[in-house]
Amino acid sequence: MRKIHSVCVYCASSSQIDPVYFKAAEELGKLIVQNNMRCIYGAGNQGLMGTIADSILDAGGKITGIIPQFMYEEGWHNKRLQDIEITGSMHERKERMATLSDAVIALPGGCGTMEELLEIITWKQLGLYFNPIIILNTAGYYDPLLSLLEKAIDQNFMRSEHLKMWVVVSTPQEAINALFSAPEWNGSVRKFAAI
Repeated sequence: MRKIHSVCVYCASSSQIDPVYFKAAEELGKLIVQNNMRCIYGAGNQGLMGTIADSILDAGGKITGIIPQFMYEEGWHNKRLQDIEITGSMHERKERMATLSDAVIALPGGCGTMEELLEIITWKQLGLYFNPIIILNTAGYYDPLLSLLEKAIDQNFMRSEHLKMWVVVSTPQEAINALFSAPEWNGSVRKFAAI
């Protein structure tokens, strides 16, 4: 069975969202702790970022926040974090989050979250990231994006094999389970990275 010691979580910083998303983030945080994993996330203190961090810390779990200097100076970081890394840029932040993780789970979020998700999918397509990518599609939030990705495949912008790069789930427990059952991915993918 695949070993997952740390999981990177991408999620929203917005506080003005439906409670269903907060509930899923809180549950996921508890499950990460129950499965003895460290959470790697963007160090934020609001929205789903704040919720998952507080959930993990309240349960006695391990969490590392990665935040660029300008965000830290704005005070956007969770003050409860004991383990926080400050980077020089957003690019360094994302690279560090990926480097520290054995897998990625994407919760709902805005442009920043979707950008992180699409970038890590691109890295996987190029053979730069081999770990599981799980899309937690709470309340069908990601349905339009998933339809777009399927359209990209239908119209030959991507290959059908690329559908194996991510796993879509509906609940936090399914997300944890998928970390261990996601299809294997290795360097051989470079031979079909382009069409």
